[in-house]
Amino acid sequence: MRDGALRAPYDQQATGRAELILATLRSFRRMSILRRILGRRPAPVSRPFVTVVSGLPRSGTSMMMKMLDAGGIAPIIDNIRTADEDNPKGYYEFERVKALDKGDTAWVADAVGKSVKVISALLRYLPAEFEYRVVFMRRRLEESIESQKKMLARRGEDPDKVSDDEVLNLLRKHLDMVDRWLARQPNVRTLDVQYHEMIAHPAEGVARLNAFLGGDLDTAAMAQVVDETLYRNRA
Repeated sequence: MRDGALRAPYDQQATGRAELILATLRSFRRMSILRRILGRRPAPVSRPFVTVVSGLPRSGTSMMMKMLDAGGIAPIIDNIRTADEDNPKGYYEFERVKALDKGDTAWVADAVGKSVKVISALLRYLPAEFEYRVVFMRRRLEESIESQKKMLARRGEDPDKVSDDEVLNLLRKHLDMVDRWLARQPNVRTLDVQYHEMIAHPAEGVARLNAFLGGDLDTAAMAQVVDETLYRNRA
């Protein structure tokens, strides 16, 4: 009997053992991967949230509400306050928001998945049991003050009843207080939007908004809402 004939059964057995070892190792590897997958903490699930547009008066909140509406987020509005010379494309307001500080919060549950405008002074009265994504409009304070003064004058009110310097100081203190409150809320995420930057670069601004609010908005429609002709008071 040739040596090759003697080695053949041994070689077959060795090959079989090697294949068995490789198969076992592959099995262990699959089990290890499976254990790692099963042992991981589940990825956080995005909870339904209320999209809140906020900021100081005359900071571009109405424009932002219209943009979100065009993008696919339905607004909570009642059309009680209609468009006028100061806001020719509408105010997008909901009257009951003004009673947040009086405890009128039952409507907030219906705002989940939608957008609503809430002035900065009333943000702290939003009920804590909901998640919020706050789009906070920022505008140069001098521009906001000038725009507000023109609105007051058109209404027959005295725009110079309080000096600009005093108003500027009050607004800065107010914004500082609001910013600190927002930073402390575990159920609130905030995106600051500079009004002048949105006017100048709508595509970039809309992209940030889309990412902040889930990534499924109609960004082209949102960008078309931006109207530079309404930027009438510039610092």
